[in-house]
Amino acid sequence: MTGPSPIRVLVVDDEPIALAAHADYVRRLDGFEVVAEAHGMGAALAVLNDPAVPSIQLILLDMNLTDGHGLDLLRRIHGLGLVPDVVAITAVRDVHVVRSAIALGITAYLIKPFTFAAFREKLENYRNYHAVLADRSQTSQDAIDRALSQLRPTGKLTLPKGMLPETLSAVADWLRTREFPASATEAAAQLAMSRVTARRYLDHLVETGSASKAPRHGSPGRPELEYSWSR
Repeated sequence: MTGPSPIRVLVVDDEPIALAAHADYVRRLDGFEVVAEAHGMGAALAVLNDPAVPSIQLILLDMNLTDGHGLDLLRRIHGLGLVPDVVAITAVRDVHVVRSAIALGITAYLIKPFTFAAFREKLENYRNYHAVLADRSQTSQDAIDRALSQLRPTGKLTLPKGMLPETLSAVADWLRTREFPASATEAAAQLAMSRVTARRYLDHLVETGSASKAPRHGSPGRPELEYSWSR
């Protein structure tokens, strides 16, 4: 007996590194399949209009696109008569944009930068929501209430004692934009913090699946660890 089919996902972002990272994040989660990646509004519309592409069930959408705005893409999608679910993944914090996105039917809103743990929680909540309403021609009040409850966060992600969300975001953002792995010493120098503090935050990113660490080979003296963003 086979399980439910994976949720078909389109990832839209005009930053190549972010586009690849978000698609890879999706692939690390059970129950999802990345059908296509699009670097802007035009590319996303081409995917959605392509009869050879399986119907998209979920779009991960950045709001700032080089050839348009995420809100415009949402309106174009509705104009095509398509009704995929949408999770906004963006650095945009403007209340007008947030309200407009909600009015246009987005399922969730995730602000960059974020950790893999935060991403996983949003997608797993959506997967639970989707499962409650899957394969139903009709539903009930109880099923609707249960489905909507799955989209509500279970609470803020708790950090170990003494760790600050703002500092974690700064470390995560710095590591994610690096082309090459970095040590705790390098992070400390760049972020104006102690090496011990930098290593603690970097190790937390590793523990939550947002980063990886490995010995730095070829370094003189005491072996040093280097950290890489999990793209």
